[in-house]
Amino acid sequence: MTDPVLALVLIISLAGAAMTVRFFRTLEDDFWSAARNPILAGVLAGVVIRTTTFDIRLQTVAMGLVMTLAALYSRLTGDESEPADGMLLGAVSGAAAAIPLVVLSGNEPLPAFSQPVLAGAVAGFGITWAVLHVADKLRQVIWDVVTAAAAIVAAAVPAILARLGAEDRHVAIGAAAVGPLLVMAAMFRQWPQVRAELQHEASLGFIDPADVGRTAHPILRLGRAGWSDRGAHREFVRLAYLIALRKRQLRGRPDETARLYQLEIMKLRMQLQRMTRIEHASARARREGEGPSDTMRLSE
Repeated sequence: MTDPVLALVLIISLAGAAMTVRFFRTLEDDFWSAARNPILAGVLAGVVIRTTTFDIRLQTVAMGLVMTLAALYSRLTGDESEPADGMLLGAVSGAAAAIPLVVLSGNEPLPAFSQPVLAGAVAGFGITWAVLHVADKLRQVIWDVVTAAAAIVAAAVPAILARLGAEDRHVAIGAAAVGPLLVMAAMFRQWPQVRAELQHEASLGFIDPADVGRTAHPILRLGRAGWSDRGAHREFVRLAYLIALRKRQLRGRPDETARLYQLEIMKLRMQLQRMTRIEHASARARREGEGPSDTMRLSE
């Protein structure tokens, strides 16, 4: 397989892996809706990088800066998410930026793929992390500058590895795999934190204690988990994870912002309670052999 073909295959493979990993994280099939702006920003970034820089050293700097701007645009136009999601969509944005770079790269299509993917993943993670953990706007700007510097370093990694003897193909394959793998690892690492948040919700009476483990566990939550409707359980999991996210976000926020998060958390709690009551009523009806109505049985 020639290098340009391999680069295009890696772009497609990364998009497919990102779609799968995002579904595993969120249980939602909205990947293209979430990735639309990062992809458009990435393609535009690739065109800008290719048409405005010619020296390889300047291109590395430009790549880190432009991919950070693309991640910033995605943050401002997309929904709030966690750093792992930002990393995943940043890698997808980098893959989109690689399309014009690979097509016009001449003899170096694989570095033209690896550099924006790594820079985009780092930029996406840093920009999203600032939203979640940095409340002060000035500190967010400072963190964004630090993120841009880190993205420049990430864009330089393929060239550094090449000087150390690594093959471009191996570096490109690693660049395509590192984002999805890190997101999966982050999800399992986050599992105890989510479980702790949901245990707190169970202690307050908003979640059935029996639902905590199978809702927080990355694998168990994918199934029915004893619920009568798989789709209803997945919606329950999504709401529970959103509560855990909002509880982490409100810590350290200004009072006005924290109150907004608290109101959303209360709304989500009521939704969970309502879903739990419906599921319990459905399970009781199945145990008692009731028909489609609680007040009327089918004639025998």
